[in-house]
Amino acid sequence: MTRTRDWVPDSVDVSVPSMARTYDYMLGGAHNFAVDREVGQKIEQVMPGLRTAARVNRAFLKRVVRFMVDSGIRQFLDIGSGIPTVANVHEVAQLADPSCRVVYVDRDPIAVAHSELMLATNDRAAIVKADMRDPEHILDHPVTRSLIDFDQPVGLLFLLVLHWVPDESNPHALLARYRDALAPGSFLALTHVSADHQDSTLTAATDVIKRSNSPDQITERTHAQVTALFGDFDLVEPGLVGCGEWRPHGPGDISDRPNMNMLVYAGVAQKPTP
Repeated sequence: MTRTRDWVPDSVDVSVPSMARTYDYMLGGAHNFAVDREVGQKIEQVMPGLRTAARVNRAFLKRVVRFMVDSGIRQFLDIGSGIPTVANVHEVAQLADPSCRVVYVDRDPIAVAHSELMLATNDRAAIVKADMRDPEHILDHPVTRSLIDFDQPVGLLFLLVLHWVPDESNPHALLARYRDALAPGSFLALTHVSADHQDSTLTAATDVIKRSNSPDQITERTHAQVTALFGDFDLVEPGLVGCGEWRPHGPGDISDRPNMNMLVYAGVAQKPTP
C-alpha cells in the first residue's frame, strides 16, 4: 500500500466514487481518489462553473454560522458534515465564541476518520458516525448528548445533503423528527439543489452521477418542496433564495456565473416560541 493510501480506512472501496469525496475535490481538497476526480471532471464538463457553486455553498456555511452565533446560538449539530476542509463549523463558531459546542455527523468513513483527527484536542467538538436517516441514533448518541443540550436553542445544519435523500425515504418526516427535538429559538439551515430555472446541464450532470454507479443520487426539488422541509419554522429574511443571494457580505460570497448562484437554494428558519 502506498503512503497516499495510509489514511484510507479498510472499509472504503476506492473503486466506487463518493459524492462526499467528489465535493472535497471540487473544494480543492486532498482526500479524494482518481475515481472521484473523474466524476467531478465529467460533471464540470457538462456544467461549467460547478466549482464556484461549491465555493458559494461553503461561503454560505460561514455566513450562516456567524449569523447563528450573533443570534445567541452556542451549540451546533451539522448533519452530513463531509470531509473536513477550510472554515468548518467549529472553526467559525469558536472563533466568534470559544464556548461554542459542535457535533458533526457523517456516514462516510473518510469524513469521520479525518474529523476525529482534526478534533482530537478539541473538547467542545466531536463527530458521530451515522446515517442522517437515523435521527434517533444521532439525537440520542452519547457524544451528541455530551455536547448538545436540547433544552436550549441549537443551530441545526443540513447543507448539500437532503437532495441525496429520495422521496421514498420521506425527507419531510425525517426533518420533522429533527425539528421536533429542538428547543424554541433554534435555527435550521438548509441548502438543496434546485429543480427550478435549470437548463439541460443539470440533467446532464445528474446523468453523469447515475452512470458512475455511485450509491449517491440526486433528487432535485422545487422552491415549494424545499420550503416545506422547514415545516412550521419561520424563515428569516431573505427567505429561501439562491445560495449566493442569502445575505452576501462581498464578492467572494457570489459567483460571477448567475446560474451557479441559483443552482442551490439556501434558507434559514427559526423555531417559534409557543
